[in-house]
Amino acid sequence: MMFRLGGWSPARRLRAKFVLLALLPLLGALGLMALTVAHQDHELAERERVLVLQTYMNARRVELRHYVDLAVSTVRPLYDSGQTDPATRQQAIQRLASLDYGSDGYFFVYDLDGEVLMHSRQPELLGRNLWNLRDPRGQPTIQQLIAQARQGGGYVEYLWQKPSSGKMVPKLGYVVALPRWHLMLGTGLYLDDMDDTLTQLDQQVRGNISATLWWMLGIAGLALLCLSVSGLWLNLSEQRIADQKLRLLAQRLVRSQEDERARLARELHDGSSQTLVSTKLLLESALHTVQHGGPPPEHSLRQALARLGDSLTEIRRLSHRLRPAMLDRLGLPAALEQLVAEWSEASGVAAQVFVGPQVPELGEEIKTALFRVAQEALANVAKHAAASQVQLSLLADAGRPGAGPTLHLQISDDGRGFEAERLHHDPQQGIGLRNIRERMAAVGGSVEFLSAPGQGTQLDAQVPLGPGAAPGLNQESEG
Repeated sequence: MMFRLGGWSPARRLRAKFVLLALLPLLGALGLMALTVAHQDHELAERERVLVLQTYMNARRVELRHYVDLAVSTVRPLYDSGQTDPATRQQAIQRLASLDYGSDGYFFVYDLDGEVLMHSRQPELLGRNLWNLRDPRGQPTIQQLIAQARQGGGYVEYLWQKPSSGKMVPKLGYVVALPRWHLMLGTGLYLDDMDDTLTQLDQQVRGNISATLWWMLGIAGLALLCLSVSGLWLNLSEQRIADQKLRLLAQRLVRSQEDERARLARELHDGSSQTLVSTKLLLESALHTVQHGGPPPEHSLRQALARLGDSLTEIRRLSHRLRPAMLDRLGLPAALEQLVAEWSEASGVAAQVFVGPQVPELGEEIKTALFRVAQEALANVAKHAAASQVQLSLLADAGRPGAGPTLHLQISDDGRGFEAERLHHDPQQGIGLRNIRERMAAVGGSVEFLSAPGQGTQLDAQVPLGPGAAPGLNQESEG
């Protein structure tokens, strides 16, 4: 099912924007967290790689040193004898040839001029002079080994063919010199297994990073799902409340219309209609007397005129209650003063009216809306407030710079008060307050309620009259 935002109400569009504003920081924070985790994991993997490499190389160096020390100890009795004849040297080489370890572990012996004297894994090299041998990188391998041996022995990294695979791989060698015999003795360990270990380590780290990111993505998805479900639930809940409010408002509107029609019908029937019937009977009686040659019944005609006057007064009263003519003739301030005076007389509650000196001429929509708001507010005071005093003020302030003036209709009482927030969320109550809000919203205004149980109520209906006002709402009425 697809939803089109353009068809939503302003309130739903506003809620959707709030949801987006809540989601965007969340998604941004999750993205930054993912980048931070990936960066930290990468740095940790690099440090771990360096540590593993150092540990591995140190272990290999110690191992090679022990191998060479073992080989030297094997031929040391012959070397310490001081004999340098070819037979003694050859006997030492034979002893070294018998030493072996692992599938790719062996010792090699060169003379200090680069000739191969012993190589148990590559016998085809025996007797060859490899002084000028260079590896694929162009490095002189044998020259580096002999130079390190002449300097007292040490480690050399170079490329060499691995016997088990036949491939050129990195190798770490350790060599020493036997100067009296003009020999170089050494061994080495291939480092390709270290590359395999580091590759496995990198794969494991990447797997950990991927698992962490997937967990974060799952958590983010769960959070978004919870947020969406919560937003949907709130939206549906608010929609149900709004639907209930609309149904109650529609029912009240229909009931009010029917009640008003019934009241008008009763007043017309019981008041004006009866008076007109009586007047008609008086006029018919006078007409009958005149038609039969009698004198005009002055008393009956005077009674008929008096009753016609009463009918006109009653009709004017009904018309005034529907819409006071003073609202159109003299403006809103005079109409409010008359409304408050009539309400105070009918309710028995003391009331005062104050009109500010800078109230401008208002358009029909604003005048009517504010007058109806005053009617509704005073009706609520009479029904629910149990107040002893009411004050109504109509004021215009200067407003903020660039925003223009604002008109305020303020009504306050010293009655029992109420909990405005509870009534706002209860669809069964506060319909009068919602009517006031909707009337003000229809003319681009707003309304604020300040009330607490036992502390009275203050209503402040505000209508902007400056550049921010709705078009055409603050124009002077014609006529």
